[in-house]
Amino acid sequence: MAKPPAEVSFPGDKSRRKKIRMRGIKQASKEIQQRLAGNLEGLLDDPEVFMPEIRGELDRSLFSKDKMVKTLKELSTVASKCNDPRWLRKRMAKRSGDPVCNALAGSLLAASEEEHTTVAVFKNPLYGVASYIRRGNGKQSHLAGIQNYTHPKMRLLVWDDHAKSGQWFFSWDGGFVFSGSEPNPPDEWVDWSLDNASIDLSGDDVRWSSGLEEATVGDGMLTEAGWLRLEFLNGTVVGLSQAALAKSERQFAQSVAMGMMPPRLSDVAKAEWMWRPGGWPEERDLPLESEENLSEVISAWMRMSFDDAALVRACRSSILNSIGDGYVVGTHWFAEEARDGFLEHMVGNSEEKGAVACVLDSLNTGIHVRTDGLVLELEEDVVRLEDSSCHHNLVALWPDHGLTVLDEMYGISGEEAESIHTKQQQRKQGFGAFLRELGESLSTAKRLERLPWDSEALPAPLNFADEMVRHAVENGVAATVSKARKGKGLEMAMGWAWLNVHERTESDAWRFDEASRDKGGDWVPALRALWDAAEDLLLKDNLDAVQDYEAAMKWLAETSGAGPMP
Repeated sequence: MAKPPAEVSFPGDKSRRKKIRMRGIKQASKEIQQRLAGNLEGLLDDPEVFMPEIRGELDRSLFSKDKMVKTLKELSTVASKCNDPRWLRKRMAKRSGDPVCNALAGSLLAASEEEHTTVAVFKNPLYGVASYIRRGNGKQSHLAGIQNYTHPKMRLLVWDDHAKSGQWFFSWDGGFVFSGSEPNPPDEWVDWSLDNASIDLSGDDVRWSSGLEEATVGDGMLTEAGWLRLEFLNGTVVGLSQAALAKSERQFAQSVAMGMMPPRLSDVAKAEWMWRPGGWPEERDLPLESEENLSEVISAWMRMSFDDAALVRACRSSILNSIGDGYVVGTHWFAEEARDGFLEHMVGNSEEKGAVACVLDSLNTGIHVRTDGLVLELEEDVVRLEDSSCHHNLVALWPDHGLTVLDEMYGISGEEAESIHTKQQQRKQGFGAFLRELGESLSTAKRLERLPWDSEALPAPLNFADEMVRHAVENGVAATVSKARKGKGLEMAMGWAWLNVHERTESDAWRFDEASRDKGGDWVPALRALWDAAEDLLLKDNLDAVQDYEAAMKWLAETSGAGPMP
C-alpha cells in the first residue's frame, strides 16, 4: 500500500501570511496606550519637557567636553524640527551625534503617529518595567526614559552616559535636577528618597527607624545591638537599627540611590556603624584594622553589593576579627586578665568550661573558632570564639585537643584515652553529658577502690556479695535485682539474701528453691551489715567505715561457711 504524502499543500498556501511573535514587543492595553499618548503629546508640545532643571555649572568653553553642553546644543535643533517627520527619520537613524538627541528624534516621530497599539517593553531589575515605542537607533533605555519622563526613576536612564562622565542627576516625584560635576542633592530629593525608602523612618532633620530613639541618633550614642548612622550632605541624619535592617525586604541603599544618577549613595552620604563589643573600654579606640575593614564593608553595602541583613553580621565580624588581644566570645570582649569572666560568659556546665580552659592552657598560638567549625591558628595572642556555646567550640576543638582534656581533667591516657577520644568524635554526644558521665564513672571507679578486696580474690559466695555491692553503687540497687535472680548454688542463696536486705522479695520467691531461701535467710543480718558499711564508705564518704566493711565481710564468711578470708 502506498504511503500518503508527508505534507499536503493547497493553492494559496505560499501567499498565506504567517504569524510571527517578536520578543520584547506586545499589543498595548488601552491604559498603556492612553498613558503613552499623553506623554508623547506632552513631548510634542514641549520637546524639552524631559530635561532636568540645570542647577550645576556648565563648561561652555571652546574646547569643552561637557556632555550636557553638547546635548543642549543639539537638543535645540531637534526641538525645532519636532513637526518635520522626514527630518526626524533621518536624525533618529544616525549613528553619530548625541545619543540623547537620537532617542528624542525617534520619540518625537512616534509622537506624530496616530496609532500606538504596538509597543516595546523595557525591563530593568533596578528601575522597573516600562512600555515605549521604538523608533530609530536610539538606546532602548533612552527611548523608554524620554517617553516615560513623568516616572521619577525611569527618566534617569536617559542620562547614563552623562553620569559616566562625572555628571550628577537627582530625580524625585516633584522635581528633576542636574547638579553638574558635583553631587549636590536638593533637600527635597533627600526628603522624598527617605520617605520612600525600604525602611520606615520617623522624624525630620533627624530620622530614625523602629528600635531607635531620636536622642540616640541625634547624639550618636552606641547601643548594645548596634545601628547604622547615615549623614547626608545637607545635614540630615538617619539611624537604622539592627532589627530594622534585618527585616528589610529591599536593600535600603538601593531604595535611596535609585533616585540619583549615578546611583552612588556614598557620594551624597557618609555611613558609620555605631557599635562596640560588649566589655570594650569606652576610653579605648578600636584597632586601626577594624576601622579599615569596617569602612570597606560599609562601602560595599552602599554599592549595593549585599543586603541589609548581611551588613549587620559583616560589620560586627569586621570589628571582632580585627581585635588582636584578649578573649573574644560571641559579641563580647574580655581582657587577658579577665579569663574567669570569659569562661563564665560562655554557655555550658562546669565540666564543659573546664574542658575549654584545658584547651586554652595548652595553646601556644592564638586561635579562632568559626561558627562553621573551622579552627584557625592566629599569630596574634587572642582567642576568638564566634559562638559562645561550649559544646559548639568543643566539637571543633576535640579532634586536636581532646586527648589533652582527657589527660588533664581525668588523668586518662594511652589506649584508654584514644578509645574514648575516637568514640566521642564519632558519636558527637553533647559534651555536657559526655564529660559529666565520664567524671561520674571515674569517680565511682575511684570510690570502689576503697573496698579492701577485689571480688575475684574472695571465695564464693562472698565474691558474689562483693560484686552486688559494687554493681549497686555504680548503677543503683534496682539494677542488681536481675543479677540476684540468676545465681546458682550458693550464689542463689546470696541473691535471696540480697533481695531480703533491700525488701524486693515480694514477687520473686518462686524463682528460688527452698534450700536457697533457708540459707539466704540466715545470711541476711550479716549481708545487711555489709551493705550498711558499704553505703557509709562509698556513698557517704565515711572512710573509717572500711573497718566496718571488713568486719561485716568476715561475719558473712562465718555465717555462710565460705572458708578462710584472703
